[in-house]
Amino acid sequence: MASVAQRRPRILVVEDDRTLNGQVAGLLEGKGYRIHQCYEGEDALTAALSQRFDLILLDVLLPKLDGFEVLARLRKTRQTPVMMLTARGAEEERILGYRRGADDYVPKPFGFTELLLRIEALLRRTQGSTDQRADPDELCVGPLRLHRINQAVHYDDIASTLTPIQFRLLWSLVLHQGEVLSKPYLYQLVLEREFSRYDRSLDMHLSRVRRKLTMAGMAADRLQTVHGKGYCFL
Repeated sequence: MASVAQRRPRILVVEDDRTLNGQVAGLLEGKGYRIHQCYEGEDALTAALSQRFDLILLDVLLPKLDGFEVLARLRKTRQTPVMMLTARGAEEERILGYRRGADDYVPKPFGFTELLLRIEALLRRTQGSTDQRADPDELCVGPLRLHRINQAVHYDDIASTLTPIQFRLLWSLVLHQGEVLSKPYLYQLVLEREFSRYDRSLDMHLSRVRRKLTMAGMAADRLQTVHGKGYCFL
């Protein structure tokens, strides 16, 4: 936690329940994070577009603009990591969140210890503090080029903007081109949590990556889902 605290990441907390918002903000400030609080969607979107944050905690049910709409508008220009706060058991909310570009979710009610661990894990993934010294800085497979430092993706010189989680997933698959990487392995490597067969988060991320690269001209079958096994980049 020391390395994270030294950088003092900025977190935007978007939650209309002022008591919960204050509790989360106080908890994170006590751990060394810099916090900005919003209580409704329009203010949150304005803050997210006008300021730089390392992470956004975004509630789904918000006044004026709900969390899904905030996320959809944000993703048009920004790839700031977003952790959605959803109702427990609301799978359709989680699926919609991933489709709109969310990086992770935490179901309510949540424990503060779990929330902290999930935040730290997401920041490690998106700020590149995970040890990647064995990886090259650039991967080129035909017209597909990936640059790890700035997380840039180009196909035939057409840029595709990926979220940090999406980039990490694509990087892992391209780095192991032709190999089928299992879902449990990718959950640990990319999402840093245990695999659950009821959790479709990685499916959603892969679908978005495939769609973005297909729009740039790549054949859709280059990113394959091997049923019962995992994923593969051919």
